[in-house]
Amino acid sequence: MALIIVMEDDASTRMLVASVLKKDGHDVLTAEDGAQGLALVGPKRPDLIISDVQMPGMNGFQMLAALRADPVNASIPVILLTSLQERAHMRIGMTTGADDYITKPFRPGELREAVAAQLNKRSVQANLQALAVDSAVQNALAEQKNELSRLYEERLAAELSERWPEADAGSADERLASATVLFVDIPNYATVAERLDSQELAELVKKFYGSANDTVHLFGARHMRFVGEGLLAIFAADSDTQTVNHGLRAAKAALGLVESTRGIHEYLEARYPGRQLPRFEVNVALHTGPVALTVLQDPLHGGPAQTLPVGDAVSATMLLQKQGRKLGWNIVASVAALRAVTGAVRTGARAFIELPGRSAPMDAVELVGLAL
Repeated sequence: MALIIVMEDDASTRMLVASVLKKDGHDVLTAEDGAQGLALVGPKRPDLIISDVQMPGMNGFQMLAALRADPVNASIPVILLTSLQERAHMRIGMTTGADDYITKPFRPGELREAVAAQLNKRSVQANLQALAVDSAVQNALAEQKNELSRLYEERLAAELSERWPEADAGSADERLASATVLFVDIPNYATVAERLDSQELAELVKKFYGSANDTVHLFGARHMRFVGEGLLAIFAADSDTQTVNHGLRAAKAALGLVESTRGIHEYLEARYPGRQLPRFEVNVALHTGPVALTVLQDPLHGGPAQTLPVGDAVSATMLLQKQGRKLGWNIVASVAALRAVTGAVRTGARAFIELPGRSAPMDAVELVGLAL
C-alpha cells in the first residue's frame, strides 16, 4: 500500500485520519504542523500528503508552496483538510497546487474516496507526462493551431470591420495556444420559466448561477461569461501545476456543476410542491484547443471593453453540448479534451457526433466521474 504523511495540529482529527488510513493498510506518518511535515517528506518521499489548512507556524498553504517549489517533491499529490467556508480560500489551495480538498467535519468514506482517487492518479502520472511531451502530438497541435488561427482570424476581422469599424486589435488581446472550454446549459429552462413567476425565476437563476460561478472559479477558470441561459468558461495553462492541468480542472468543474444541480432540484421540489416542474439538470460539454480572448471596444457609443473568447474550440464546445444533451449525457467531452486526463477520470459511452455546419464528426466520450 501507500506511504501517507498527515499534517494536522488537532490531535483528535490527526488520530481519526491516521486510524482510517491504517485500517485500509496504508503506512502513515503524522506531524503537528507544516514544518514538521516537510521535514518528514524529504527522507521518506511519501505517495500522498494530507494537510490541514489552519495550523500554527507553517500553515497548509505555506507548506504547499514550499513543496511545489522543491523540484524533487513537487509532484507529490496533496489533499487539503479545511473548515474554512470561504470558497476563495479553497480556490487558493486548488490553483496553487492542491489536488483535492475535504471540508471538515468529514465522513471516513469521503476520506477513503479522495485518497483512492489521488493514489490512482499518481499511478498513471508517468503516462500523462509522456503524453504531454509526445513530439508527434505537439507537432499535430501546432499545425492545427496555425490553421485554426488563420481561419478564425479572417472571420473575426470581417466581423470587427462590420460591427466595430474603429476597433483596433491591440496588445490587450490574448491567444491561448491550448485551453479547455467548458459550456453548461439548462435544457429544461423554458419549461421551468413557464411555471414560475418572474420573482421565483429570479431566485432560481441567482441560486444556480451563483453556484456555477463559484464552481468554475474554485477550479481556476481563466475567463467566464454568460451566453443566454448558458455559462462559458475557459481553463488555461497559466494556473496549471505539475499535478493539476487545465483539462483536469475543467473536468472537476463539470462534475461539480452536475452535482450542484441535485441540490437545486431538491430545493425546487421542496419549495414548489405540486407545480409539476421538470427535473432540474444541466448538460456540460468540454473541448480543448486554441482560444483567443479578444478585447472588443465600441468607439461609437462608448462603454467598457468586453472580452470575447473566440476560436473553433469555443464554437465546437457549444455545438457539442447540444448534441450531448440529445444523447442523454450529463457531461460530453471530446477525445481532445480527455487526452491530458487519461486515467484520472471515468468514462461511459463513446460516439462520433455530427456537429451542425462541420465537415467531420467529433469523437466524443461521456464523462461520468473521477477515477477511484
